[in-house]
Amino acid sequence: MISNKSTQDYLLDTYQEIRSFTEELCQPLENEDYVIQSMEDVSPTKWHIGHTSWFFETFVLAEEYPEYQPLHPQYNYIFNSYYVSAGQRHCRPKRGLLSRPTVQEVYDYRAHVDQHMLALIEGLDEERQNRWLPVLEIGFNHEQQHQELMLTDIKHNLSINPLRPAYHKKAYPQISAQKGSAAEWIGFEEGVYPVGHDGQGFAFDNEYPQHRTFVESFALSSRLVTNGEYLAFMEDEGYDRHDLWLSEGFGWVQRQEWKAPLYWEQRDGEWWVQTLYGLQRVNEQEPVCHVSYYEADAYARWAGVRLPTEFEWEIASAELPLTGNFADSRRYHPEALNGHTQQGILNQMYGDVWEWTSSHYSPYPGYSSAEGALGEYNGKFMANQFVLRGGSCATTQSHIRPTYRNFFPADASWQFTGIRTAKNQ
Repeated sequence: MISNKSTQDYLLDTYQEIRSFTEELCQPLENEDYVIQSMEDVSPTKWHIGHTSWFFETFVLAEEYPEYQPLHPQYNYIFNSYYVSAGQRHCRPKRGLLSRPTVQEVYDYRAHVDQHMLALIEGLDEERQNRWLPVLEIGFNHEQQHQELMLTDIKHNLSINPLRPAYHKKAYPQISAQKGSAAEWIGFEEGVYPVGHDGQGFAFDNEYPQHRTFVESFALSSRLVTNGEYLAFMEDEGYDRHDLWLSEGFGWVQRQEWKAPLYWEQRDGEWWVQTLYGLQRVNEQEPVCHVSYYEADAYARWAGVRLPTEFEWEIASAELPLTGNFADSRRYHPEALNGHTQQGILNQMYGDVWEWTSSHYSPYPGYSSAEGALGEYNGKFMANQFVLRGGSCATTQSHIRPTYRNFFPADASWQFTGIRTAKNQ
């Protein structure tokens, strides 16, 4: 949001702040860390660095300057992701096989794009500022999405290493394991509510249009499900009871031999978890994290409750302050409430972990995507995905809103995904 700044100052400051934070996230890495791709869903950090620069080059510089020359003619092929309208793309599962361009060459490419982007923004007159503001804001938010992906991908890349290396050299943010407060049910009345973005400030197209929806009375848990509560589900043979699982979910349990959330491992009868600070003992008071939709749904069935719909989540969060444990804190790990649960209100709605909802990722009534390549950003993924809300400890605070709709397939768990339960009143 532009606030009291001039449009030009806002664009310059925001561009430089976001680009700088991306590079800050890379500071703990060794050169070898930039190239790893541990699975198809993960991209090498080097690719993220190049792709976010490619985005500004393709959708701003090449459009504004017909004579613009890219630093390398093949970078468009290497760093395009899924934008079919923007041309051919390198095979996604093979991004980790590219030793060239080198890390330094990718940073040189980034500097090349930055030089041209800053010159462009500084030279924009009012008419061109108004033209480019919507596209630049998409670029800013796009890079923030990739900042989060970088952290989650780095975590997965390091997790496959038998050395269990830490991303961050600073000490793990230890929180005492004292028992937290019991969860409460926070109720909401039935009624017709507005949902979706109201048009004030930036939002992605999948948040539009704002419309009304009727919900029955419902209640949300006052806090997230903890590791300790999820351990009780595991100890009650939760992964072996087919009656708790959707059919496809139980198929994943059997094929992948799921026994615990991603990154958990048992050593001498004790549960440990791989974090961005290396291998740590599971803290039972922290929010359970890195669970798939299937696991979240099975836990809710076991607990005799359900997952909220995305509309219930948005209605419940609409008046809450947008505060929480975000990437801005530089902790990059979900935090325990540590006995500090505030009674009678919803805690941890923003930050810590993305919260699975039971809502399929579908278009709102009246939705239409933009024309051209940027129209491919959200709409074409509206199948076989579930909506998550609230952001995580890897999300920057300025990137999130009550109406923000994240989405992933039901089996995905490498993102910072967790559980909040709901019930009918």
